[in-house]
Amino acid sequence: MRSLWARLGLRARITLLFALGGLLLSVTIVVSTLTIARQNLVNDREDRSLAVVLRNADRVASRLTDETDPEALAVVFDALTITDRSLPLLRFNESWTAGTPLAFSEENVPSALVEQVQAGFAARIRTRLGDNPAIVTGIPMPGIDAAYYEAALTNDVEETLNTLTIILTAVSAATTMLAAALGSWASRRTLTPLADFREAAESLAAGELDTRLTPPADADLASLSASFNGMAQSLEDRISRDGRFALEVSHELRSPLMTLNASIEVLNNSRDDFSSRNQTALDLLTDDVDRFTVLVKDLLEISRYDVGTASLDAEPLDVVEFVRQVVAHSPYPDARIDAGDLEYLVIQGDKRRLAQVVANLLDNAAKYGAGQTRVELRGRGEWILLAVEDEGSGVNPDERNVIFDRFSRGSAGGRRGAGSGSGLGLSLVAEHVGLHNGQIWVEDRSDGASGARFVVMLPVGELDDFGEDYV
Repeated sequence: MRSLWARLGLRARITLLFALGGLLLSVTIVVSTLTIARQNLVNDREDRSLAVVLRNADRVASRLTDETDPEALAVVFDALTITDRSLPLLRFNESWTAGTPLAFSEENVPSALVEQVQAGFAARIRTRLGDNPAIVTGIPMPGIDAAYYEAALTNDVEETLNTLTIILTAVSAATTMLAAALGSWASRRTLTPLADFREAAESLAAGELDTRLTPPADADLASLSASFNGMAQSLEDRISRDGRFALEVSHELRSPLMTLNASIEVLNNSRDDFSSRNQTALDLLTDDVDRFTVLVKDLLEISRYDVGTASLDAEPLDVVEFVRQVVAHSPYPDARIDAGDLEYLVIQGDKRRLAQVVANLLDNAAKYGAGQTRVELRGRGEWILLAVEDEGSGVNPDERNVIFDRFSRGSAGGRRGAGSGSGLGLSLVAEHVGLHNGQIWVEDRSDGASGARFVVMLPVGELDDFGEDYV
């Protein structure tokens, strides 16, 4: 039960507590009302029936003597005050005479009541005569061997109580529903500020670092809002400082890298004069400097996103021809292109960034997917899908989001070697695609074979307003 309660949302718990409170209150009122009403109605009926019984008993006693003929006892009932809910019964000597034998006879008198009356005490008891509730009163008659009994049916009292029970139960249900509705309204009003905090936190987590909360009128929430805004400002300042630091470091590294590349080119021109051992060292140095150069370029590019200086230089692109040219000028010109029916389709895009998207996906397939199998272009309404498939072992489902993080290369890229990368390629692809208001994901190959399928979805429409968040 505690686990179920913990799984309920705060709003559901508040609503449920209001409903339970309303139910408890209404049940308490219903039980109290029915108890008091039953006591009052039954006591009133007992008092009225006792007065009638005493009067009738006096009349019977005044007409009975020891010489009264038992066969003439029925005449005695003619002088009694009898209603449609009163059932008289007379015991004279050893005989019983009933006014309504089928409804009330000596078999219906409880033995406990008979014992009390025979002991000389007037008594009454609540019982049932068949399906009917009744109050049976017994009056002893001193001086003669007789006793007068009278049953007062209380059907009307029970019907009244049943009707009252139905009404109060309906009122209780309505009260519970009203309390639940009030709880839902109260929880909604109470949690509305929390919903604003949740949306702001989600926006902040999504990268909208300028997200701030408008301070509410409530003093407690205003302090919480101020704390959140302070945290958001600190986070924005921290990320901005880190981005500027990476950008400045990348800029500072470009000059020594240019010197290193120029020096290595000079050394490579004299490669034939070196020993085999020195040639091997030069090859290792060349590879590492090349990797370092790519890393600095990627860091410089990705730092522009962090400091908010990345923007689109959009222009019309014949998407199929553009992809063909990028593949042709890449290290993998033999990659098969399946353009479908998208020939001559023109989209708006940043040529440099989209070229890097395609190149990085091809390079990723070559390094981690044992080589690409095809590049596919398909239309989907107002979107275009660009997919690169490889023939590797695929991407584990639990890594399909992580691999787009910075410096994440997944399980396939966890080893260093000539074919390993910096871990920034796919994160740059995600940034470039996001700048175009597009999406990227990885899935299994469409033909069911082993391998991964990286899919980029780009809008076909205008990009006039795209990238504003990055400027």
